[in-house]
Amino acid sequence: MKGDSVRDRPEAAPGAAPAGVAGKKSGNWKDLRARVLSAAVLVPCVALCVWAGGLLYGALIVLAMAGMAMEWARLFGFGLETRRGQLCLAWAACVGGTALAGHWGGALLVMVAAVVLGPALWAGQVAIGCAGLSLLWLRYMSEPGAGVVLFLVACVALSDTGAYMTGRVFGGPKLAPRISPAKTWSGSIGGMCCAVLGGMLIAVMLPGALPGAVWRGALFGGLVAIAAQIGDLGESALKRACNVKDSGTILPGHGGLLDRFDGLLVAAPMAALLSLGAAGGIAFWYVGLH
Repeated sequence: MKGDSVRDRPEAAPGAAPAGVAGKKSGNWKDLRARVLSAAVLVPCVALCVWAGGLLYGALIVLAMAGMAMEWARLFGFGLETRRGQLCLAWAACVGGTALAGHWGGALLVMVAAVVLGPALWAGQVAIGCAGLSLLWLRYMSEPGAGVVLFLVACVALSDTGAYMTGRVFGGPKLAPRISPAKTWSGSIGGMCCAVLGGMLIAVMLPGALPGAVWRGALFGGLVAIAAQIGDLGESALKRACNVKDSGTILPGHGGLLDRFDGLLVAAPMAALLSLGAAGGIAFWYVGLH
């Protein structure tokens, strides 16, 4: 679209940290208070929407999709004042709204049609669209819907929080220093252990737990953690390529929506695909059980 162009950004030296990241140490706890306060507001609101379901949950997912699409566009220099920025926001909302109306195939077609926005912005529409549609599918089309979403979101959050805490306590070798200098192997392992324990407990406590819930919850909790960490590293690589520290500032201590929910961009589609292999629409960690 004429008049909309990606803003020039200064070149970063190979392996150098993006602006604002240099000098950040893994032992820095100064953002902990902001993280805790944000979580104290965010967690109850999200939990209420997941439990309530219906249009309240649908509205939450559609708004999150639109917000993340806007942040993705900004990474490439298209703010809300540009036509492409506005289109990215509206397009993501349209994908989610079409699914809410019950037209799942139509939602996929709308998402694919975003290719007209260009490769970079289309990649964002596909990543965000697949995650959003997956979260809607898991809540409305699997049993127990709220419990399935709770399992997924809790395991992603436990992986992220566990990695944050253990990484700062133990430090050690870097996981991917050229992508995210603050991430360590100790944090990755700690996050996975937290997700495994959380998955095991949630799977057992949910109503209607089937045989094998303990080991299945542990196994799939670990798989969700791996997927979440892949999403986290992917978003870190994207921000490094765009030479920015955070995707936004809407969540104090966390950055933007993409910074907070990047793990779901991979974990949610994985869970939705697994749910297709579970018998009778039961929880995705019962895949293969007939």
